[in-house]
Amino acid sequence: MSTEVKTMTVQEVADRFYELAQQGNFDQIQSELFDENVESIEPEHSNFQSVHGLDKVKEKSKQWQAIVEEMHGGYTNKPEVAGNFFSCIMGMDVTVKGQPRMKMDEIAIYEVKDGKIVMEQFFFSTN
Repeated sequence: MSTEVKTMTVQEVADRFYELAQQGNFDQIQSELFDENVESIEPEHSNFQSVHGLDKVKEKSKQWQAIVEEMHGGYTNKPEVAGNFFSCIMGMDVTVKGQPRMKMDEIAIYEVKDGKIVMEQFFFSTN
Protein backbone atom coordinates (compact mmCIF):
# COMPACT_ATOMS: atom_id res chain seq x y z
CA MET A 1 0.00 0.00 0.00
CA SER A 2 1.40 3.38 -1.03
CA THR A 3 1.52 6.28 1.43
CA GLU A 4 2.65 8.72 -1.23
CA VAL A 5 0.85 12.07 -1.08
CA LYS A 6 -0.17 13.45 -4.46
CA THR A 7 1.18 16.93 -5.16
CA MET A 8 -1.44 19.26 -6.58
CA THR A 9 -0.86 20.66 -10.05
CA VAL A 10 -0.80 24.41 -10.67
CA GLN A 11 -4.32 24.13 -12.11
CA GLU A 12 -5.55 22.27 -9.03
CA VAL A 13 -4.03 24.90 -6.72
CA ALA A 14 -5.61 27.67 -8.81
CA ASP A 15 -9.00 25.92 -8.78
CA ARG A 16 -8.87 25.42 -5.00
CA PHE A 17 -7.78 29.05 -4.55
CA TYR A 18 -10.80 30.18 -6.58
CA GLU A 19 -13.19 27.91 -4.69
CA LEU A 20 -12.04 29.27 -1.32
CA ALA A 21 -11.95 32.89 -2.57
CA GLN A 22 -15.60 32.63 -3.63
CA GLN A 23 -16.40 31.71 -0.02
CA GLY A 24 -14.25 34.56 1.34
CA ASN A 25 -11.93 32.05 3.02
CA PHE A 26 -8.63 33.88 2.47
CA ASP A 27 -7.25 32.68 5.83
CA GLN A 28 -7.85 29.09 4.71
CA ILE A 29 -6.16 29.83 1.37
CA GLN A 30 -3.04 30.84 3.27
CA SER A 31 -3.14 27.89 5.68
CA GLU A 32 -3.92 25.27 3.05
CA LEU A 33 -2.19 26.46 -0.13
CA PHE A 34 0.78 28.64 0.90
CA ASP A 35 4.29 27.32 1.42
CA GLU A 36 5.96 28.07 4.77
CA ASN A 37 8.53 30.22 2.92
CA VAL A 38 6.04 32.12 0.76
CA GLU A 39 7.03 35.58 -0.44
CA SER A 40 4.39 38.32 -0.61
CA ILE A 41 5.31 41.27 -2.83
CA GLU A 42 3.45 44.59 -2.62
CA PRO A 43 3.74 47.48 -5.07
CA GLU A 44 5.92 50.43 -4.07
CA HIS A 45 2.89 52.66 -3.38
CA SER A 46 1.29 50.15 -0.99
CA ASN A 47 0.75 50.94 2.68
CA PHE A 48 2.01 47.42 3.41
CA GLN A 49 5.52 46.06 3.02
CA SER A 50 6.58 42.97 1.13
CA VAL A 51 7.20 40.07 3.51
CA HIS A 52 8.73 36.60 3.47
CA GLY A 53 7.37 33.63 5.41
CA LEU A 54 3.87 32.34 6.08
CA ASP A 55 3.71 33.76 9.61
CA LYS A 56 4.52 37.26 8.31
CA VAL A 57 1.97 36.92 5.49
CA LYS A 58 -0.69 35.94 8.02
CA GLU A 59 0.31 38.87 10.24
CA LYS A 60 0.02 41.26 7.29
CA SER A 61 -3.49 39.92 6.66
CA LYS A 62 -4.43 40.52 10.31
CA GLN A 63 -3.11 44.08 10.05
CA TRP A 64 -5.29 44.64 6.95
CA GLN A 65 -8.36 43.21 8.66
CA ALA A 66 -7.75 45.45 11.68
CA ILE A 67 -7.97 48.65 9.60
CA VAL A 68 -11.05 47.65 7.60
CA GLU A 69 -14.07 49.46 8.97
CA GLU A 70 -16.56 47.91 6.55
CA MET A 71 -16.34 45.57 3.58
CA HIS A 72 -19.11 46.49 1.15
CA GLY A 73 -18.32 43.80 -1.44
CA GLY A 74 -15.62 42.06 -3.38
CA TYR A 75 -14.87 39.62 -6.15
CA THR A 76 -12.25 37.24 -7.49
CA ASN A 77 -12.33 36.18 -11.14
CA LYS A 78 -11.43 32.67 -12.28
CA PRO A 79 -7.66 32.15 -12.38
CA GLU A 80 -5.66 31.97 -15.58
CA VAL A 81 -2.82 29.43 -15.49
CA ALA A 82 0.47 29.73 -17.39
CA GLY A 83 3.34 27.44 -16.54
CA ASN A 84 4.02 27.56 -12.79
CA PHE A 85 1.93 30.71 -12.36
CA PHE A 86 -1.70 31.70 -12.11
CA SER A 87 -3.26 35.14 -11.97
CA CYS A 88 -6.57 36.46 -10.70
CA ILE A 89 -8.29 39.78 -11.10
CA MET A 90 -9.67 40.74 -7.72
CA GLY A 91 -11.39 43.73 -6.25
CA MET A 92 -13.15 45.13 -3.25
CA ASP A 93 -15.41 47.95 -2.20
CA VAL A 94 -14.14 48.88 1.25
CA THR A 95 -14.11 51.57 3.91
CA VAL A 96 -10.77 51.73 5.71
CA LYS A 97 -10.79 53.38 9.13
CA GLY A 98 -10.27 57.14 8.79
CA GLN A 99 -10.60 57.11 5.00
CA PRO A 100 -13.48 57.51 2.57
CA ARG A 101 -15.05 54.45 0.98
CA MET A 102 -13.00 53.24 -2.00
CA LYS A 103 -13.04 50.67 -4.74
CA MET A 104 -9.85 48.75 -5.30
CA ASP A 105 -9.05 46.50 -8.25
CA GLU A 106 -5.91 44.42 -8.55
CA ILE A 107 -4.16 41.73 -10.47
CA ALA A 108 -2.64 39.09 -8.25
CA ILE A 109 -0.01 36.70 -9.56
CA TYR A 110 0.85 33.48 -7.75
CA GLU A 111 3.80 31.16 -8.33
CA VAL A 112 3.36 27.48 -7.48
CA LYS A 113 6.11 24.94 -6.77
CA ASP A 114 5.58 21.40 -5.52
CA GLY A 115 1.85 22.01 -5.08
CA LYS A 116 2.18 25.10 -2.87
CA ILE A 117 2.06 28.85 -3.49
CA VAL A 118 5.60 30.16 -3.01
CA MET A 119 5.05 33.74 -4.18
CA GLU A 120 2.21 36.22 -4.45
CA GLN A 121 2.57 39.62 -6.08
CA PHE A 122 -0.04 42.36 -6.26
CA PHE A 123 -0.59 45.13 -8.81
CA PHE A 124 -3.36 47.56 -7.93
CA SER A 125 -4.76 51.03 -8.03
CA THR A 126 -7.54 52.73 -6.09
CA ASN A 127 -10.27 54.99 -7.38
